[in-house]
Amino acid sequence: MITSSFPTRVAVFALISLRVGALDTFVAAVYEHAVVLPKKTETPVSQDDALLLMNKNIDILESAIKQAAGKNARIIVTPEDALYGWKFTRETIFPYLEDIPDPQVNWIPCQDPHRFGHTPVQARLSCLAKNNSIYVLANIGDKKPCNSHDSTCPHNGYYQYNTNVVYDSEGKLVARYHKYHLYSEPQFDVPEKPELVTFNTTFGKFGIFTCFDILFHDPAVTLVKDFHVDTILLPTAWMNVLPLLTAIEFHSAWAMGMRVNLLVANTHHVSLNMTGSGIYVPHSPKVYHYDMETDLGKLLLSEVDSHPQTSSSYPTAVNWSAYAMAIRPFSVQKDTFRGFISRDEFNFTELFENAGNITICQKELCCHLSYRVLEKEADEIYVLGAFTGFHGRRRREYWQVCTMLKCKTTNLTTCGRPVETASTRFEMFSLSGTFGTEYVFPEVLLTGIHLSPGKFEVLKDGRLVNKNGLSGPILTVSLFGRWYTKDTLYKSSGTNNSAIPYLLIFIVLMTADFQNIVLLNYIYVNMMMGSRDNIIHRHAAPQLVTPTNRCFT
Repeated sequence: MITSSFPTRVAVFALISLRVGALDTFVAAVYEHAVVLPKKTETPVSQDDALLLMNKNIDILESAIKQAAGKNARIIVTPEDALYGWKFTRETIFPYLEDIPDPQVNWIPCQDPHRFGHTPVQARLSCLAKNNSIYVLANIGDKKPCNSHDSTCPHNGYYQYNTNVVYDSEGKLVARYHKYHLYSEPQFDVPEKPELVTFNTTFGKFGIFTCFDILFHDPAVTLVKDFHVDTILLPTAWMNVLPLLTAIEFHSAWAMGMRVNLLVANTHHVSLNMTGSGIYVPHSPKVYHYDMETDLGKLLLSEVDSHPQTSSSYPTAVNWSAYAMAIRPFSVQKDTFRGFISRDEFNFTELFENAGNITICQKELCCHLSYRVLEKEADEIYVLGAFTGFHGRRRREYWQVCTMLKCKTTNLTTCGRPVETASTRFEMFSLSGTFGTEYVFPEVLLTGIHLSPGKFEVLKDGRLVNKNGLSGPILTVSLFGRWYTKDTLYKSSGTNNSAIPYLLIFIVLMTADFQNIVLLNYIYVNMMMGSRDNIIHRHAAPQLVTPTNRCFT
Protein backbone atom coordinates (compact mmCIF):
# COMPACT_ATOMS: atom_id res chain seq x y z
CA MET A 1 0.00 0.00 0.00
CA ILE A 2 1.34 3.42 -0.97
CA THR A 3 1.01 6.15 1.64
CA SER A 4 1.78 9.81 1.39
CA SER A 5 4.43 11.35 3.60
CA PHE A 6 2.89 14.82 3.22
CA PRO A 7 0.81 14.73 6.44
CA THR A 8 3.83 13.51 8.39
CA ARG A 9 6.01 16.28 6.99
CA VAL A 10 3.38 18.87 7.81
CA ALA A 11 3.07 17.59 11.38
CA VAL A 12 6.85 17.60 11.85
CA PHE A 13 7.11 21.11 10.41
CA ALA A 14 4.33 22.33 12.70
CA LEU A 15 6.00 20.74 15.73
CA ILE A 16 9.37 22.29 14.86
CA SER A 17 7.74 25.67 14.30
CA LEU A 18 5.96 25.46 17.64
CA ARG A 19 9.16 24.57 19.49
CA VAL A 20 11.16 27.34 17.79
CA GLY A 21 8.71 29.96 19.04
CA ALA A 22 8.05 28.28 22.40
CA LEU A 23 8.21 30.34 25.57
CA ASP A 24 9.47 29.07 28.93
CA THR A 25 7.24 31.52 30.83
CA PHE A 26 4.29 33.75 30.04
CA VAL A 27 2.28 36.50 31.69
CA ALA A 28 -1.23 35.32 32.60
CA ALA A 29 -4.21 37.51 33.46
CA VAL A 30 -7.56 36.90 35.14
CA TYR A 31 -10.29 39.46 35.67
CA GLU A 32 -12.83 39.37 38.50
CA HIS A 33 -15.85 41.13 37.05
CA ALA A 34 -18.73 42.89 38.81
CA VAL A 35 -21.47 41.95 36.36
CA VAL A 36 -23.99 44.48 35.13
CA LEU A 37 -27.17 42.48 35.71
CA PRO A 38 -30.42 42.59 33.73
CA LYS A 39 -33.64 43.79 35.28
CA LYS A 40 -35.71 41.02 36.77
CA THR A 41 -38.33 39.82 34.31
CA GLU A 42 -40.49 36.77 33.75
CA THR A 43 -40.82 37.43 30.02
CA PRO A 44 -37.94 37.37 27.52
CA VAL A 45 -36.44 40.70 26.47
CA SER A 46 -35.79 41.48 22.83
CA GLN A 47 -32.56 40.33 21.18
CA ASP A 48 -31.53 43.99 20.84
CA ASP A 49 -32.05 44.64 24.56
CA ALA A 50 -30.10 41.50 25.41
CA LEU A 51 -27.24 42.63 23.21
CA LEU A 52 -27.32 46.10 24.78
CA LEU A 53 -26.79 44.60 28.25
CA MET A 54 -24.05 42.23 27.07
CA ASN A 55 -22.21 45.11 25.40
CA LYS A 56 -22.23 47.02 28.69
CA ASN A 57 -20.40 44.12 30.28
CA ILE A 58 -18.08 43.66 27.31
CA ASP A 59 -17.20 47.37 27.55
CA ILE A 60 -15.83 46.69 31.03
CA LEU A 61 -14.08 43.51 29.92
CA GLU A 62 -12.56 45.39 27.01
CA SER A 63 -10.86 47.78 29.38
CA ALA A 64 -9.42 44.86 31.37
CA ILE A 65 -8.30 43.08 28.19
CA LYS A 66 -6.50 46.18 26.89
CA GLN A 67 -4.85 46.73 30.26
CA ALA A 68 -3.71 43.09 30.40
CA ALA A 69 -2.35 43.24 26.85
CA GLY A 70 -0.50 46.43 27.77
CA LYS A 71 1.22 44.46 30.53
CA ASN A 72 2.33 41.82 27.98
CA ALA A 73 -0.22 39.22 29.08
CA ARG A 74 -0.54 36.36 26.60
CA ILE A 75 -3.94 35.18 27.81
CA ILE A 76 -6.80 36.51 29.93
CA VAL A 77 -9.62 34.58 31.62
CA THR A 78 -12.96 36.28 32.32
CA PRO A 79 -15.66 34.86 34.65
CA GLU A 80 -18.63 32.59 34.23
CA ASP A 81 -21.89 34.49 33.59
CA ALA A 82 -19.87 37.67 33.01
CA LEU A 83 -21.96 38.91 30.08
CA TYR A 84 -25.48 38.64 31.49
CA GLY A 85 -25.62 37.24 35.03
CA TRP A 86 -27.23 34.04 36.25
CA LYS A 87 -30.90 34.24 37.23
CA PHE A 88 -32.84 33.03 34.20
CA THR A 89 -35.36 30.52 32.97
CA ARG A 90 -34.93 28.66 29.69
CA GLU A 91 -37.14 31.26 28.05
CA THR A 92 -35.58 34.42 29.46
CA ILE A 93 -31.99 33.37 28.64
CA PHE A 94 -32.77 32.64 25.00
CA PRO A 95 -32.31 36.18 23.58
CA TYR A 96 -28.76 36.19 24.99
CA LEU A 97 -27.67 33.02 23.17
CA GLU A 98 -25.75 32.59 19.92
CA ASP A 99 -24.94 29.54 17.82
CA ILE A 100 -21.29 28.74 18.54
CA PRO A 101 -19.69 26.43 15.95
CA ASP A 102 -17.07 23.75 16.50
CA PRO A 103 -13.60 25.36 16.38
CA GLN A 104 -12.63 22.94 13.59
CA VAL A 105 -14.49 25.24 11.16
CA ASN A 106 -11.43 27.55 11.20
CA TRP A 107 -13.30 30.77 11.88
CA ILE A 108 -12.26 34.31 12.78
CA PRO A 109 -15.57 36.00 13.69
CA CYS A 110 -13.96 39.44 13.60
CA GLN A 111 -13.28 39.01 9.86
CA ASP A 112 -16.41 37.05 8.93
CA PRO A 113 -19.10 37.91 11.52
CA HIS A 114 -22.09 36.56 9.55
CA ARG A 115 -20.71 33.16 8.56
CA PHE A 116 -22.74 31.40 11.27
CA GLY A 117 -25.74 33.68 11.49
CA HIS A 118 -26.28 36.48 13.97
CA THR A 119 -23.13 36.41 16.14
CA PRO A 120 -22.35 39.98 17.29
CA VAL A 121 -21.02 38.88 20.69
CA GLN A 122 -18.62 36.35 19.17
CA ALA A 123 -17.50 38.92 16.61
CA ARG A 124 -16.74 41.51 19.27
CA LEU A 125 -14.85 39.06 21.49
CA SER A 126 -12.86 37.88 18.50
CA CYS A 127 -11.94 41.48 17.61
CA LEU A 128 -10.87 42.17 21.18
CA ALA A 129 -8.47 39.21 21.00
CA LYS A 130 -7.22 40.12 17.52
CA ASN A 131 -6.82 43.85 18.06
CA ASN A 132 -4.93 43.34 21.34
CA SER A 133 -2.92 40.27 20.26
CA ILE A 134 -4.03 38.26 23.28
CA TYR A 135 -5.87 34.98 23.89
CA VAL A 136 -9.30 35.68 25.41
CA LEU A 137 -11.51 33.21 27.28
CA ALA A 138 -15.12 34.28 27.74
CA ASN A 139 -18.23 32.50 29.02
CA ILE A 140 -21.35 32.87 26.87
CA GLY A 141 -24.48 30.91 25.98
CA ASP A 142 -24.68 28.48 23.05
CA LYS A 143 -27.88 27.35 21.33
CA LYS A 144 -28.08 24.26 19.15
CA PRO A 145 -31.21 23.39 17.13
CA CYS A 146 -32.58 19.89 17.58
CA ASN A 147 -35.25 17.73 16.01
CA SER A 148 -38.58 18.41 17.66
CA HIS A 149 -39.57 14.78 17.00
CA ASP A 150 -36.69 13.65 19.21
CA SER A 151 -37.98 12.95 22.72
CA THR A 152 -34.90 14.58 24.28
CA CYS A 153 -35.29 17.82 22.30
CA PRO A 154 -36.51 20.68 24.55
CA HIS A 155 -39.89 22.21 23.77
CA ASN A 156 -38.37 25.31 22.12
CA GLY A 157 -36.40 23.22 19.65
CA TYR A 158 -32.95 24.11 21.01
CA TYR A 159 -30.40 22.69 23.37
CA GLN A 160 -28.92 25.51 25.47
CA TYR A 161 -25.44 25.30 26.95
CA ASN A 162 -23.31 27.19 29.44
CA THR A 163 -20.27 27.65 27.20
CA ASN A 164 -16.65 28.79 27.31
CA VAL A 165 -15.03 30.09 24.13
CA VAL A 166 -11.37 30.93 23.50
CA TYR A 167 -10.07 33.20 20.74
CA ASP A 168 -6.38 33.29 19.92
CA SER A 169 -4.27 36.39 19.34
CA GLU A 170 -5.47 36.52 15.72
CA GLY A 171 -9.13 36.35 16.74
CA LYS A 172 -9.62 32.74 15.69
CA LEU A 173 -11.98 30.51 17.65
CA VAL A 174 -9.69 27.80 19.03
CA ALA A 175 -11.77 26.21 21.80
CA ARG A 176 -15.38 25.68 22.83
CA TYR A 177 -16.49 23.90 26.01
CA HIS A 178 -20.02 23.10 27.22
CA LYS A 179 -20.27 22.92 31.00
CA TYR A 180 -21.21 19.43 32.18
CA HIS A 181 -21.78 19.64 35.93
CA LEU A 182 -24.54 22.22 36.15
CA TYR A 183 -25.70 23.59 39.46
CA SER A 184 -28.73 25.85 39.88
CA GLU A 185 -28.91 26.45 36.13
CA PRO A 186 -32.40 25.52 34.88
CA GLN A 187 -31.77 27.69 31.80
CA PHE A 188 -29.13 25.30 30.44
CA ASP A 189 -28.95 21.69 29.28
CA VAL A 190 -26.43 19.00 30.22
CA PRO A 191 -24.23 17.81 27.33
CA GLU A 192 -24.46 14.15 26.41
CA LYS A 193 -21.06 13.48 28.00
CA PRO A 194 -18.21 15.48 29.57
CA GLU A 195 -16.17 17.28 26.92
CA LEU A 196 -12.37 17.16 27.11
CA VAL A 197 -11.25 20.41 25.53
CA THR A 198 -7.62 21.45 25.07
CA PHE A 199 -5.68 23.80 22.83
CA ASN A 200 -1.97 24.30 22.20
CA THR A 201 0.00 27.55 22.19
CA THR A 202 3.66 28.55 22.09
CA PHE A 203 3.40 28.99 25.85
CA GLY A 204 1.92 25.64 26.84
CA LYS A 205 -1.03 23.30 26.52
CA PHE A 206 -4.31 24.47 28.05
CA GLY A 207 -7.46 22.74 29.28
CA ILE A 208 -10.87 24.25 30.08
CA PHE A 209 -13.83 23.58 32.35
CA THR A 210 -16.27 25.65 34.40
CA CYS A 211 -17.00 26.24 38.10
CA PHE A 212 -18.62 23.13 39.64
CA ASP A 213 -16.77 20.87 37.16
CA ILE A 214 -13.67 21.17 39.34
CA LEU A 215 -15.24 18.94 42.01
CA PHE A 216 -15.47 15.95 39.64
CA HIS A 217 -13.13 13.53 37.90
CA ASP A 218 -14.39 14.30 34.39
CA PRO A 219 -13.42 16.57 32.85
CA ALA A 220 -11.15 18.12 35.51
CA VAL A 221 -8.83 15.29 36.56
CA THR A 222 -8.78 13.64 33.14
CA LEU A 223 -7.47 16.80 31.48
CA VAL A 224 -4.50 16.85 33.85
CA LYS A 225 -3.78 13.12 34.20
CA ASP A 226 -4.51 11.85 30.70
CA PHE A 227 -4.21 14.92 28.46
CA HIS A 228 -1.18 16.33 30.31
CA VAL A 229 -2.17 19.97 30.12
CA ASP A 230 0.16 22.58 31.60
CA THR A 231 -2.51 25.09 32.60
CA ILE A 232 -6.23 24.91 33.39
CA LEU A 233 -8.53 27.86 32.68
CA LEU A 234 -11.49 28.15 35.06
CA PRO A 235 -14.22 30.77 34.68
CA THR A 236 -16.54 30.56 37.68
CA ALA A 237 -19.43 32.10 39.57
CA TRP A 238 -18.31 30.73 42.92
CA MET A 239 -20.08 31.40 46.20
CA ASN A 240 -17.70 31.16 49.13
CA VAL A 241 -18.61 28.54 51.71
CA LEU A 242 -16.52 28.52 54.89
CA PRO A 243 -14.66 26.76 56.36
CA LEU A 244 -13.57 24.45 53.50
CA LEU A 245 -14.81 25.85 50.22
CA THR A 246 -13.93 29.47 49.68
CA ALA A 247 -12.77 30.06 46.12
CA ILE A 248 -9.18 31.06 46.86
CA GLU A 249 -8.81 28.31 49.46
CA PHE A 250 -10.01 25.40 47.33
CA HIS A 251 -8.65 26.54 43.97
CA SER A 252 -5.14 27.09 45.32
CA ALA A 253 -5.35 23.66 46.99
CA TRP A 254 -6.53 22.00 43.78
CA ALA A 255 -3.60 23.46 41.82
CA MET A 256 -1.19 22.08 44.44
CA GLY A 257 -2.89 18.69 44.66
CA MET A 258 -3.04 18.26 40.88
CA ARG A 259 0.39 19.92 40.34
CA VAL A 260 -0.81 22.14 37.52
CA ASN A 261 -1.21 25.86 36.77
CA LEU A 262 -4.76 27.09 37.42
CA LEU A 263 -6.11 30.47 36.25
CA VAL A 264 -9.39 31.33 37.97
CA ALA A 265 -11.68 34.27 37.20
CA ASN A 266 -14.66 34.65 39.54
CA THR A 267 -17.66 36.91 39.24
CA HIS A 268 -17.84 39.64 41.87
CA HIS A 269 -21.11 40.01 43.76
CA VAL A 270 -20.71 40.72 47.47
CA SER A 271 -24.32 40.09 48.49
CA LEU A 272 -24.08 36.55 47.11
CA ASN A 273 -20.63 35.93 48.63
CA MET A 274 -19.06 35.81 45.17
CA THR A 275 -15.42 36.85 45.11
CA GLY A 276 -12.07 35.12 44.92
CA SER A 277 -9.91 34.93 41.79
CA GLY A 278 -6.31 33.91 41.38
CA ILE A 279 -3.33 32.65 39.44
CA TYR A 280 -2.14 29.46 41.11
CA VAL A 281 0.87 27.27 40.34
CA PRO A 282 1.77 23.80 41.64
CA HIS A 283 3.87 24.92 44.61
CA SER A 284 2.05 28.10 45.76
CA PRO A 285 -0.40 30.86 44.82
CA LYS A 286 1.23 33.51 42.60
CA VAL A 287 -1.43 36.18 43.11
CA TYR A 288 -5.01 36.14 44.39
CA HIS A 289 -7.89 38.51 45.16
CA TYR A 290 -10.64 38.32 47.79
CA ASP A 291 -12.77 41.41 48.41
CA MET A 292 -16.04 41.52 50.32
CA GLU A 293 -15.80 45.26 50.97
CA THR A 294 -16.28 46.88 47.56
CA ASP A 295 -18.28 46.38 44.37
CA LEU A 296 -15.26 46.78 42.11
CA GLY A 297 -13.73 44.41 39.61
CA LYS A 298 -10.06 43.44 39.74
CA LEU A 299 -7.39 42.53 37.19
CA LEU A 300 -4.65 40.12 38.31
CA LEU A 301 -1.44 39.42 36.40
CA SER A 302 1.52 37.15 37.04
CA GLU A 303 4.33 35.42 35.18
CA VAL A 304 4.10 31.63 35.31
CA ASP A 305 6.00 28.67 33.88
CA SER A 306 4.69 27.51 30.50
CA HIS A 307 5.54 23.89 31.35
CA PRO A 308 5.51 23.66 35.16
CA GLN A 309 6.50 19.98 35.23
CA THR A 310 9.93 20.91 33.86
CA SER A 311 10.48 23.68 36.40
CA SER A 312 13.01 23.29 39.21
CA SER A 313 10.24 24.21 41.69
CA TYR A 314 7.87 21.48 40.49
CA PRO A 315 6.78 19.48 43.55
CA THR A 316 7.39 15.75 43.84
CA ALA A 317 4.52 13.28 43.77
CA VAL A 318 2.82 12.70 47.13
CA ASN A 319 1.70 9.45 48.71
CA TRP A 320 -1.12 10.95 50.73
CA SER A 321 -1.49 8.10 53.20
CA ALA A 322 2.14 6.96 53.59
CA TYR A 323 2.92 8.69 56.89
CA ALA A 324 -0.50 8.20 58.46
CA MET A 325 -0.56 4.50 57.66
CA ALA A 326 3.00 3.89 58.90
CA ILE A 327 2.88 5.45 62.37
CA ARG A 328 1.38 4.21 65.60
CA PRO A 329 -1.75 6.31 66.25
CA PHE A 330 -1.41 9.22 68.58
CA SER A 331 -3.28 9.37 71.89
CA VAL A 332 -6.82 8.03 71.76
CA GLN A 333 -9.33 10.83 72.21
CA LYS A 334 -12.11 10.05 74.66
CA ASP A 335 -13.75 13.47 74.56
CA THR A 336 -14.95 13.25 70.98
CA PHE A 337 -18.18 14.74 69.73
CA ARG A 338 -20.13 15.08 66.54
CA GLY A 339 -20.63 18.31 64.67
CA PHE A 340 -21.53 19.52 61.22
CA ILE A 341 -19.77 21.36 58.43
CA SER A 342 -22.67 22.26 56.20
CA ARG A 343 -24.63 18.99 56.09
CA ASP A 344 -21.68 16.69 56.67
CA GLU A 345 -21.39 15.07 60.12
CA PHE A 346 -17.78 15.17 61.36
CA ASN A 347 -16.18 13.53 64.35
CA PHE A 348 -14.39 16.26 66.33
CA THR A 349 -12.02 16.44 69.27
CA GLU A 350 -10.82 19.59 70.99
CA LEU A 351 -7.19 20.72 71.11
CA PHE A 352 -7.08 21.10 74.90
CA GLU A 353 -3.39 21.78 75.35
CA ASN A 354 -0.91 24.24 73.84
CA ALA A 355 0.89 21.31 72.22
CA GLY A 356 0.05 17.72 71.47
CA ASN A 357 -0.27 14.71 69.19
CA ILE A 358 -3.83 13.52 68.60
CA THR A 359 -5.74 11.16 66.34
CA ILE A 360 -9.42 11.04 65.44
CA CYS A 361 -11.15 8.60 63.09
CA GLN A 362 -14.36 8.20 61.17
CA LYS A 363 -14.94 4.92 59.40
CA GLU A 364 -11.94 4.21 57.14
CA LEU A 365 -10.31 7.61 57.72
CA CYS A 366 -8.00 8.42 60.63
CA CYS A 367 -6.58 11.94 60.93
CA HIS A 368 -3.33 12.60 62.82
CA LEU A 369 -2.28 16.02 64.09
CA SER A 370 0.89 17.20 65.79
CA TYR A 371 0.84 20.85 66.84
CA ARG A 372 2.32 23.51 69.03
CA VAL A 373 0.55 26.81 69.72
CA LEU A 374 2.53 29.97 70.47
CA GLU A 375 -0.07 31.17 72.93
CA LYS A 376 -3.59 29.79 73.11
CA GLU A 377 -6.19 32.54 73.25
CA ALA A 378 -8.69 31.96 76.06
CA ASP A 379 -11.68 32.77 73.87
CA GLU A 380 -10.61 30.64 70.90
CA ILE A 381 -11.18 26.90 70.61
CA TYR A 382 -9.67 24.66 67.92
CA VAL A 383 -10.72 21.13 67.03
CA LEU A 384 -9.46 18.29 64.87
CA GLY A 385 -12.14 16.76 62.67
CA ALA A 386 -12.57 13.76 60.38
CA PHE A 387 -15.25 13.09 57.79
CA THR A 388 -15.56 10.36 55.22
CA GLY A 389 -18.72 9.75 53.24
CA PHE A 390 -21.15 11.16 50.74
CA HIS A 391 -21.33 14.93 50.84
CA GLY A 392 -24.29 17.27 51.16
CA ARG A 393 -27.95 16.74 50.52
CA ARG A 394 -27.40 14.89 47.23
CA ARG A 395 -25.08 12.28 48.78
CA ARG A 396 -23.42 11.66 45.41
CA GLU A 397 -19.84 12.87 45.86
CA TYR A 398 -17.59 10.93 48.24
CA TRP A 399 -15.37 13.13 50.40
CA GLN A 400 -12.57 12.41 52.85
CA VAL A 401 -11.56 15.38 54.98
CA CYS A 402 -9.09 15.91 57.80
CA THR A 403 -9.33 19.41 59.24
CA MET A 404 -8.05 21.48 62.14
CA LEU A 405 -10.28 24.52 62.51
CA LYS A 406 -11.28 27.32 64.81
CA CYS A 407 -14.77 27.10 66.29
CA LYS A 408 -17.06 30.10 65.98
CA THR A 409 -17.34 30.48 69.77
CA THR A 410 -16.23 28.60 72.88
CA ASN A 411 -19.46 26.60 72.61
CA LEU A 412 -18.51 23.34 70.92
CA THR A 413 -21.83 23.23 69.07
CA THR A 414 -20.52 26.07 66.89
CA CYS A 415 -17.55 24.07 65.59
CA GLY A 416 -17.79 23.84 61.81
CA ARG A 417 -19.75 27.05 61.37
CA PRO A 418 -18.27 29.85 59.24
CA VAL A 419 -15.53 31.89 60.97
CA GLU A 420 -13.66 34.79 59.38
CA THR A 421 -11.24 36.00 62.07
CA ALA A 422 -8.73 34.40 64.42
CA SER A 423 -5.83 35.41 66.68
CA THR A 424 -4.15 32.10 67.51
CA ARG A 425 -0.79 31.39 65.83
CA PHE A 426 0.82 27.98 65.56
CA GLU A 427 4.55 27.46 65.94
CA MET A 428 4.16 24.04 64.36
CA PHE A 429 1.50 21.84 62.79
CA SER A 430 1.59 18.54 60.92
CA LEU A 431 -1.65 17.07 59.56
CA SER A 432 -2.01 13.70 57.82
CA GLY A 433 -4.66 11.09 57.13
CA THR A 434 -5.23 7.49 56.04
CA PHE A 435 -6.76 8.52 52.74
CA GLY A 436 -8.19 5.93 50.38
CA THR A 437 -7.73 8.25 47.40
CA GLU A 438 -4.75 9.76 45.63
CA TYR A 439 -6.67 13.01 45.06
CA VAL A 440 -6.13 15.17 48.12
CA PHE A 441 -5.99 18.98 48.18
CA PRO A 442 -4.08 20.82 50.94
CA GLU A 443 -5.77 23.93 52.35
CA VAL A 444 -4.54 26.58 54.78
CA LEU A 445 -6.75 29.61 55.39
CA LEU A 446 -5.77 32.52 57.62
CA THR A 447 -7.74 35.20 59.43
CA GLY A 448 -9.58 37.64 57.19
CA ILE A 449 -9.81 34.98 54.45
CA HIS A 450 -6.20 35.08 53.35
CA LEU A 451 -3.90 32.44 51.92
CA SER A 452 -0.43 31.65 53.23
CA PRO A 453 1.97 31.54 50.25
CA GLY A 454 5.34 30.08 51.15
CA LYS A 455 4.33 29.31 54.75
CA PHE A 456 3.33 25.64 54.38
CA GLU A 457 4.25 22.62 52.29
CA VAL A 458 3.25 19.05 51.64
CA LEU A 459 5.87 16.38 52.28
CA LYS A 460 6.04 13.42 49.93
CA ASP A 461 4.69 11.13 52.68
CA GLY A 462 1.43 13.09 52.82
CA ARG A 463 2.02 15.43 55.77
CA LEU A 464 0.80 19.02 55.50
CA VAL A 465 3.23 21.07 57.59
CA ASN A 466 4.08 24.70 58.23
CA LYS A 467 7.48 26.08 57.30
CA ASN A 468 9.50 29.25 57.76
CA GLY A 469 8.47 29.64 61.38
CA LEU A 470 5.36 30.99 63.01
CA SER A 471 2.09 30.87 61.11
CA GLY A 472 -0.36 33.70 60.72
CA PRO A 473 -3.58 33.43 62.77
CA ILE A 474 -5.23 30.25 61.46
CA LEU A 475 -8.86 29.66 60.53
CA THR A 476 -8.38 26.17 59.14
CA VAL A 477 -5.73 23.67 58.07
CA SER A 478 -7.25 20.89 55.98
CA LEU A 479 -6.59 17.95 53.72
CA PHE A 480 -9.57 17.75 51.39
CA GLY A 481 -9.87 14.38 49.64
CA ARG A 482 -12.10 13.31 46.77
CA TRP A 483 -12.62 9.59 46.31
CA TYR A 484 -14.09 9.82 42.82
CA THR A 485 -14.47 6.10 42.26
CA LYS A 486 -16.91 5.88 45.16
CA ASP A 487 -19.15 8.61 43.73
CA THR A 488 -21.43 6.17 41.92
CA LEU A 489 -21.94 2.42 41.60
CA TYR A 490 -19.00 0.57 40.15
CA LYS A 491 -17.92 -2.93 39.35
CA SER A 492 -14.77 -4.53 40.63
CA SER A 493 -13.11 -7.86 40.06
CA GLY A 494 -11.32 -10.04 42.60
CA THR A 495 -12.13 -9.75 46.29
CA ASN A 496 -15.71 -9.01 47.21
CA ASN A 497 -15.12 -5.89 49.29
CA SER A 498 -18.71 -5.70 50.49
CA ALA A 499 -17.95 -8.37 53.11
CA ILE A 500 -14.87 -6.63 54.48
CA PRO A 501 -16.61 -4.09 56.76
CA TYR A 502 -18.54 -6.85 58.52
CA LEU A 503 -15.39 -8.89 59.05
CA LEU A 504 -13.63 -5.84 60.45
CA ILE A 505 -16.50 -5.08 62.82
CA PHE A 506 -16.40 -8.64 64.13
CA ILE A 507 -12.64 -8.52 64.76
CA VAL A 508 -12.86 -5.06 66.34
CA LEU A 509 -15.51 -6.31 68.74
CA MET A 510 -13.13 -9.09 69.75
CA THR A 511 -10.32 -6.67 70.61
CA ALA A 512 -10.01 -3.46 72.59
CA ASP A 513 -6.60 -2.60 71.16
CA PHE A 514 -6.77 0.70 69.25
CA GLN A 515 -3.64 -0.17 67.27
CA ASN A 516 -5.41 -3.23 65.86
CA ILE A 517 -8.28 -1.03 64.72
CA VAL A 518 -5.90 1.18 62.78
CA LEU A 519 -4.18 -1.90 61.30
CA LEU A 520 -7.54 -3.24 60.13
CA ASN A 521 -8.37 0.18 58.74
CA TYR A 522 -5.09 0.06 56.79
CA ILE A 523 -5.99 -3.36 55.31
CA TYR A 524 -9.49 -2.21 54.41
CA VAL A 525 -8.36 0.98 52.65
CA ASN A 526 -5.67 -0.77 50.67
CA MET A 527 -8.01 -3.54 49.54
CA MET A 528 -10.48 -0.89 48.41
CA MET A 529 -7.74 0.99 46.57
CA GLY A 530 -6.54 -2.20 44.96
CA SER A 531 -9.64 -2.42 42.79
CA ARG A 532 -9.31 1.17 41.49
CA ASP A 533 -8.05 0.09 38.06
CA ASN A 534 -11.22 -1.93 37.46
CA ILE A 535 -13.63 0.79 38.44
CA ILE A 536 -15.98 2.37 35.96
CA HIS A 537 -17.10 5.86 36.93
CA ARG A 538 -19.89 7.94 35.43
CA HIS A 539 -21.23 11.16 36.91
CA ALA A 540 -24.85 12.20 36.77
CA ALA A 541 -25.04 15.92 36.21
CA PRO A 542 -26.72 17.73 39.13
CA GLN A 543 -29.54 20.09 38.21
CA LEU A 544 -30.88 21.32 41.52
CA VAL A 545 -32.58 24.70 41.51
CA THR A 546 -31.17 26.62 44.46
CA PRO A 547 -31.58 30.38 43.89
CA THR A 548 -28.99 31.34 46.50
CA ASN A 549 -26.17 29.17 45.18
CA ARG A 550 -24.16 28.68 42.00
CA CYS A 551 -21.37 26.18 42.41
CA PHE A 552 -22.10 24.19 45.54
CA THR A 553 -24.25 22.44 48.01
